[in-house]
Amino acid sequence: MLKAYARDLAAPVPEPGRNCWRIEEAGRAALIVDAADYFSLARKAMLRAQSQILLIGWDFDTRIVLDPDAGEGAPQELGPLISWIAKHRKDVCIHILRWNWGAVKLLGRGSTLFRLARWAASKRIAFKLDAAHPVGASHHQKIIVVDDNLAFCGGIDMTATRWDTRRHLDGDRRRKRPTTGRLYRPWHDATMAVDGAAARAIGDLARERWEIAGGERLPVPEVSSDPWPEELEADFTDVEVAVARTRAEHEDFESIREIEALYVDMIASARRFVYAENQFFASRVIANAIAERLREPDGPEFVIVNPDKAEGWIEEEAMGPARSELMRRLAEADVHGRFRIYSPVTRDGAPIYVHSKITIVDDQILRVGSANINNRSMGLDTECDLALDARSPGNRGAEERIAARRCDLLAEHLDVRAGDVAAAFAETGSLVATVERLRGSGRTLVPVEPGEPSELEIAIARKELLDPESAGEEGEPEARPGLLRGLGRRLRRRRRTRQNS
Repeated sequence: MLKAYARDLAAPVPEPGRNCWRIEEAGRAALIVDAADYFSLARKAMLRAQSQILLIGWDFDTRIVLDPDAGEGAPQELGPLISWIAKHRKDVCIHILRWNWGAVKLLGRGSTLFRLARWAASKRIAFKLDAAHPVGASHHQKIIVVDDNLAFCGGIDMTATRWDTRRHLDGDRRRKRPTTGRLYRPWHDATMAVDGAAARAIGDLARERWEIAGGERLPVPEVSSDPWPEELEADFTDVEVAVARTRAEHEDFESIREIEALYVDMIASARRFVYAENQFFASRVIANAIAERLREPDGPEFVIVNPDKAEGWIEEEAMGPARSELMRRLAEADVHGRFRIYSPVTRDGAPIYVHSKITIVDDQILRVGSANINNRSMGLDTECDLALDARSPGNRGAEERIAARRCDLLAEHLDVRAGDVAAAFAETGSLVATVERLRGSGRTLVPVEPGEPSELEIAIARKELLDPESAGEEGEPEARPGLLRGLGRRLRRRRRTRQNS
């Protein structure tokens, strides 16, 4: 098991070579919540490009509308926008890298294949599928870099079913799929924008990934553009940002598990609370780190915001029983009542799907990225997270802004004002008590209860194939002994006990 190391509690957690790749300065950094804002801001940034645009992602859908209110001459949709930029910005080259396995989806996306064919004939647009990973792994980063002067990195895919506003309105007619126009569920997500040397570091990472995937070595842009959109207010200025990665061992490339190490070290550093939003809660390593802290008489609280269930059938069959079992194990360790998992709902009680990957520790650390709290994001998939620690020498005073964003996030989920969250936390001194005080009817957070896995889920749990932690010697998904291997045995014992009682 990965262990946190003894550390000076006044020292910052990110440490290159241990739990992050690099720490670089950003003149501006901003947390962007939900895709309505992100898509619009990304469009504005790409229109300001002078040399290079890198789009690195799990999925791209060329049909999505980035800004339905755009009044400029450039197109609103992603695919036509890229074509327009290539035509009207003669010095700009655009490189798009997408995970290869899901490429079959392109066949059902209307005119997408015709657009890709036109891009193939362009000298300024390059589209590539990323197959440089072990069997069962995915390329999961969500990155856009413009001229190395602005980078977006987080959890928002530029694809269908992601667009939503922070109001998450019931029946919002703008929340519809391309072509069919069918409505989809409310969706909560987040990403981070950085400029300066931090953006250049993400540019380096994106170009490295392009080359690993079989592309040519891309030039480093040397332009003095400022693609930062005027509408985007910086949460932080002149700060140090850490970049952490996950990459599975594959061919000549070694395994990188910085994201896992950073999670464990952040949990070990917590003194008051850990607040996390994530699509899953299924990592054995993270659960073990939390359990150790819950057993302490004066340890931190943990408030986690998850969706009510995973998006797809396969994901739910893998992650649902894992979360339930982890919750039961942590309930045994939580003798002091400091652990909660909640799920957000709309005013009419409809589930809001949580896809964001945000972690805040003691208002000292803000972390945003692509990594889920599951096994595969710790060692199998290709991930990238950003972290800002207020204890870093260049980040003095950042804790106030981190606290403001935490209050803002909880206010969105609880349908209250950020000031209400701040006041309740100041009075109670407890994140759990704050949420419980402000929870109400309508749009709110509801407690997640562990479910009882089915026979099929037990069988999947025994195999541990859908959420492995790494690739084995033959490049096949491989799980380390732990949570799910014992899940089947515990469930069988539990059922025999009920039958005999």
